[in-house]
Amino acid sequence: MKPTLGIIGFGNMGSALAEQLKAYYQLWIFDKDNRKLEGARGVVIADNTIALVNNVDTVIIAVKPQDSDTTISEIRNAVSGKVFISIAAGIRTGHIEKRLGKVRVIRAMPNMPAKIGKGLTCLCKGKFALDEDLAFAKKLFEYVGKSLIIDESLMNAATAVSGSGPGYYFDRIESRNQEYKRNPDKFLKDFNTELTDAAISVNFSQQDAEFLAVGTGTGSNLYFEKAKISPSEAKKQITSKGGTTEAGLEALHRTGSLVEAVKAASKRAKELSQEE
Repeated sequence: MKPTLGIIGFGNMGSALAEQLKAYYQLWIFDKDNRKLEGARGVVIADNTIALVNNVDTVIIAVKPQDSDTTISEIRNAVSGKVFISIAAGIRTGHIEKRLGKVRVIRAMPNMPAKIGKGLTCLCKGKFALDEDLAFAKKLFEYVGKSLIIDESLMNAATAVSGSGPGYYFDRIESRNQEYKRNPDKFLKDFNTELTDAAISVNFSQQDAEFLAVGTGTGSNLYFEKAKISPSEAKKQITSKGGTTEAGLEALHRTGSLVEAVKAASKRAKELSQEE
């Protein structure tokens, strides 16, 4: 029998994860907007968040950051024995633990290429999560690409590198289109090298910086090739108003530097995160 997994929030990332993970898990899903659930196949649609949590062992919280507290308050009486994986950007594990008590929380930051199974996810565990919870989450996200366990203090930096990284890549294709068309392999290699330097500038080790940069660049390139849309359209899919990618792109346009883009996006991620 497949292990049980629930996803609360069926937006871009929630639906992408569901599509990739339903082959491996008995999957329950819920979204407050029923229209988002139309056409969902091979999953169980829960009537509400409580019903979902009661029927699964592990819950992925995939709502927008501004909706996370509402979701947490709804499920607070059904958390015993469950593992919660939050992919809500900027929401710290301590923020969730403060509201739910001694629950096992994993924080994850997947990126856009997870939609095609080529994502890169950074993971960290909360105070009460077990090592096996983190190992389980790592395996789960490896169904949608690669994963890297990091310290939570680096999660804002990870958001700026791998989370927003696809936006930088699509922007580079748009602004240097002839260069991209002339030699796409060299274009990607140069991007990965520059993004590695940018990751080092926000305190990643050389090894982790290379892993993040190459995984992000390669996944973004494959996503772009498969999506068959313009770089501008691809960029719009990842850029939220007031978000980290927007801050990074503004710095990139101003300076031409991925180092400055990543620093700006990391600063914005810290501003958006709920520091306890």
